[in-house]
Amino acid sequence: MHTGGCHCQRVRFTVEAPADIEVLECNCSICRQTGYLHLIVPTARFHLLSGAGDLSEYRFGTCAAKHYFCRHCGIKSFYVPRSHPDQISVHARCLDPGSVRSLTAIPFDGEHWERARSDLG
Repeated sequence: MHTGGCHCQRVRFTVEAPADIEVLECNCSICRQTGYLHLIVPTARFHLLSGAGDLSEYRFGTCAAKHYFCRHCGIKSFYVPRSHPDQISVHARCLDPGSVRSLTAIPFDGEHWERARSDLG
């Protein structure tokens, strides 16, 4: 079990994932600019503990992804990804220190999303 949240700590969550995690490192415009590392989990393994009222939603492009930002500090600690609309993508850099033993980043070509998504299967 990992805990995490935004910079100001208003948004807090838990996520069930192994201590050794694999994340996707995407090069699309928003992920590249924010340094987002995707830990994608089933919705049932993610629990928002606090801050639901502190979140603002942002959508762009196809408007399929639901990006949630803390309206106070601006950090996006999780969102509903276009590639996995029935799951949650947690920003691995927003996990609290101490529960991740190792992190392996796997490149994902989000700049060419349609082609890269078909390569995932």
